[in-house]
Amino acid sequence: MKELFRVSLLLDFYGQMLTKRQYDVLDLYYNSDYTLAEIAEELDISRQGVHDNIKRGKAALFDLERKLGLVARFGTQKEKAAEALKLLEDIEKAVTDSRDREKLTRAKFLIRSMTED
Repeated sequence: MKELFRVSLLLDFYGQMLTKRQYDVLDLYYNSDYTLAEIAEELDISRQGVHDNIKRGKAALFDLERKLGLVARFGTQKEKAAEALKLLEDIEKAVTDSRDREKLTRAKFLIRSMTED
């Protein structure tokens, strides 16, 4: 399950950097839960061709993440945003001025909008 999520996330970030065939195969396999046989039939290639495209595509995705680190940075940003939201919620409990409450609400909204998937 962890690999499925990881590859699906990498595909979201780097999918357009793969060949069209690799992207299509990985998308069907990881996001649409097709079997190798179903993908082979859908794309009119052999099951071995599907397997090879999955293997090469996954390798390319992991290599791109190793070089660029976008998914890791995204995860770090989400963690920091969650921590900032928690701090704002703690501050909000002590604020009595309605204008300050509105500012805190707006800040929380902005942080949430930046981290939504």
